[in-house]
Amino acid sequence: MKRERLLHLHYLLADYWKAMERLLYVDPELKNIYTFNEKQMEYYTGISSKKSSELVKFLQSSNLPQYISYLEKNRIFYITIWDENYPQLLREIQDPPFVLYGKGEKDFLNKVNKLAVVGTREPSLYGHESLKFILHPLLEREWLIVSGFAKGIDTMSHEITVRHHCPTIAILGHGLSFMYPKENRHLYEMWKEYILLLTEYPPHYAPKKWYFPKRNRIVSGISKGVLVVEAKSRSGTLITADLALEQNREVFALPGPIFIEGHRERIILFNKEQN
Repeated sequence: MKRERLLHLHYLLADYWKAMERLLYVDPELKNIYTFNEKQMEYYTGISSKKSSELVKFLQSSNLPQYISYLEKNRIFYITIWDENYPQLLREIQDPPFVLYGKGEKDFLNKVNKLAVVGTREPSLYGHESLKFILHPLLEREWLIVSGFAKGIDTMSHEITVRHHCPTIAILGHGLSFMYPKENRHLYEMWKEYILLLTEYPPHYAPKKWYFPKRNRIVSGISKGVLVVEAKSRSGTLITADLALEQNREVFALPGPIFIEGHRERIILFNKEQN
């Protein structure tokens, strides 16, 4: 089936979105990927000759049923962009992931009302208490909280949610064979019945710094809106806010105390952008 062929291709090209898009344009059903030689693969995908050679050898020699069996054994499900249960809002963004890998309750994806929460890695007490104040009534109304499982506000939003015995989705910047940051292993093991781990990377993809900004488009893309908490003027959190605006999502802001350096500058900059 074509979804299995997409999974096979994605094993090596998960970090090559444009290459996969080009290949799907040429071969929409992926029926010919096992017959392409190295030159053809390089031409159709635009990847390097070295990567093309690696891909052709992999497709012709690797055992796809064994890989699928590995996923099942480790309780990892996968959803392709062709599947009916692929998140509809995510499908609508400019560069939706071709494959998603998940560990946990798949039905969490069916929740209509999802709010993404992103913010500083070093939240203040004010930020923590304000976040609890904002999230509690939303959780009572069965909103599902999405975040990136990073230190600070991300982890805080997940923890507030699970302690309410409500579901949450953690979008990872790596494969499911890893846990980053490592400290979150304890949180996951304690509350995993309420946590769905979701990523666009196959299990063997280790954390890399450029994966995390890329996953931000999923955090915002899968959600109806994004709450930005205590983002400083120069922070990765603002990448998610900008992506959310590009994706036509609602963006809400909880600025940090105006007397703390970084927060005041962001408020001024935001006002200039609006004008």
